[in-house]
Amino acid sequence: MKMTRKIAVTSIIAATALLATSAFAKDRTTGRGTGPVVYVESQGLFYDSIVLADLPSNGRFQQLKPGEGPSGLATEFGPGDVGYLGGRWWIDANGNDYMDDGDAFFLCPLLGPGRSVL
Repeated sequence: MKMTRKIAVTSIIAATALLATSAFAKDRTTGRGTGPVVYVESQGLFYDSIVLADLPSNGRFQQLKPGEGPSGLATEFGPGDVGYLGGRWWIDANGNDYMDDGDAFFLCPLLGPGRSVL
């Protein structure tokens, strides 16, 4: 069961990264990292990211919202903001609007500096 969950979480992360970057790949000629571009709502900036690992569901996590923001992936806080947790994210994978064991948890730091264009 644990391996099935790990595969599911990895698939969610990969699908989110693909969804967030594929629609805008033609517009984005430079960037760094292996992960998607994340839009930080409080700053109005875009950040490249690097996907490092999936994590167990214990500890503090910040919500990452697929299908939102101009890049297709958004969060409220980014580097320098109170509330940014260094790239410890959760995605509401089961759609119940709160963080629980049915969601995806992973480490994907944002790479500064942020930029105003995708």
